[in-house]
Amino acid sequence: MSWLYHGIFPKLLHIAPLEKAMTASLGFSEEISYLITKSAGIGELIFGLIFIAFYKSRIVIILNIMGLSGLLLFVAILQPQLLVGAFNPVTTNIPLIGLSLILLSNTQSRQHG
Repeated sequence: MSWLYHGIFPKLLHIAPLEKAMTASLGFSEEISYLITKSAGIGELIFGLIFIAFYKSRIVIILNIMGLSGLLLFVAILQPQLLVGAFNPVTTNIPLIGLSLILLSNTQSRQHG
């Protein structure tokens, strides 16, 4: 559900100021930054739907962990000050990575059990 929320609300319905700051830090023009943000929102929405449909798939769970880790790293490199604010990537991504690791473990144990 996190992928759906973060794809729809701060990127597709209304670009949040933090989203603008993240894409602006890449050095693109405002138009390109807008397109990158909207494309990211669509990608997150699509992945969220895939994750809901295939949450028991080992590959989808691993992609989820990689995506959450990559986004956390992206913020840490480009906008490290965002790591300490309210509702930051540390407080959202790390728990979701932990839950994904539990889901991955449960999926593996069902395959072997």
